Amino acid sequence: MTTILVVDDEPSVRFALGEVLEHHTVREADGYEAALATVDEVDLVITDLAMPGRDGMDLLATLRQQHPGLPVIMLTAHGDERTAVKALREGAYDYLVKPFDVDEVLASVERALETRRLRGAADRAAAERRLGVPLIGDSPAWRALVERALRVAPRDVTVVVRGETGTGKELVAALIHAASRRADGPMVRFNCAAVPAELAEAELFGHRKGAFTGADRDAEGYFGAASGGTLILDEVGELSSAVQPKVLRALQDGEIQPVGSTVPRKVDLRIVASTHRDLSAEVAAGRFREDLFYRLAVVELVVPPLRERPEDIPLLAEALRRRHATRMGLDDLPLPASLLEAMTGHDWPGNVRELENAIVSLLAFSERGEVNANDWRTLPATPSAEGLAAQLQAHERRILETTLRETNGNRSEAARRLKISRTTLLDRLARHNLR
Repeated sequence: MTTILVVDDEPSVRFALGEVLEHHTVREADGYEAALATVDEVDLVITDLAMPGRDGMDLLATLRQQHPGLPVIMLTAHGDERTAVKALREGAYDYLVKPFDVDEVLASVERALETRRLRGAADRAAAERRLGVPLIGDSPAWRALVERALRVAPRDVTVVVRGETGTGKELVAALIHAASRRADGPMVRFNCAAVPAELAEAELFGHRKGAFTGADRDAEGYFGAASGGTLILDEVGELSSAVQPKVLRALQDGEIQPVGSTVPRKVDLRIVASTHRDLSAEVAAGRFREDLFYRLAVVELVVPPLRERPEDIPLLAEALRRRHATRMGLDDLPLPASLLEAMTGHDWPGNVRELENAIVSLLAFSERGEVNANDWRTLPATPSAEGLAAQLQAHERRILETTLRETNGNRSEAARRLKISRTTLLDRLARHNLR
């Protein structure tokens, strides 16, 4: 159901419009300030032109700046059509003359909402082209999330994307960058959980040659690399307490200080943070700085788990099947209807990541051009967090061994190929006891 904000200093007008718009959710505000405090998450604004204090034209100008995609319908008194035409030139969608006709109000509202819907679809398609991947899902929960992400993307505020493991937080963060005014700039990811606390500062802010053992050259750092674009802090809840105040300073002052340097450096970037933790609970437990939380979570987007959008499971399963069947060189192998039905009823504690694992395994076991639905039940259960961590560690060790072998033990060349700093490589080698 759509939400409409009615702004008028006369309670009788707000009541009358509420009755006319009974099939929509209607919020009310009696003036400029109250409207701005209420406008978030609404789909349409109907505002009176003449109000005490700042009037409807002032409200229109502010909404055009802060909520550029939000349609505004202006209410004017009879004989004030000239001002109404000016409002149209300033960006209002339509105007209605008091006393208004019910059918005219409903027709204008429906046209405005349809225009918003089409504009939203166009914005989503444009973002998908920049992302290079489709935003698969048509459930109300997923559509609401995508709409919120697209709405906040152009506004250059910090965003926290929260959700369970495997829900697609990385995709939502990338969507925000792709739909932002920084889309032509770099998008850089930093995994806060993957870097030891003692190295995180140098990785984030860079360092000067000789700043510490192993610093054989200057390094720009992730903040510097993301300047002009977006820095995505994956699993920001794992950020060490020693580094948190320095990230806060970078957000507040727009400058960083590389390790070993006495000269601050200005950076211009947007931060989008992701986490599987409830950061407000982490603040209450004393594990995350409250001031940093409020700097980061100007907007919080919550990615729904698959169990809250089961109608998306068949769409995701089919998309994953097509992608991996092509990668494996298999013919088009349809998923049996019984399998899709069973998958839709599954809880998916690992979310989209677990679903993808199941699809890949089914394709791997396929025989004679068919996917056997029974193979899904024979697959191993989703690994525990401890088991998954062990698998990841083993995989990382194999990558390190292979890269060192291919570079004849040249650590600088290995770090370059792996696209990590030499310091990070040395830490990884020590962790795996590799010489």
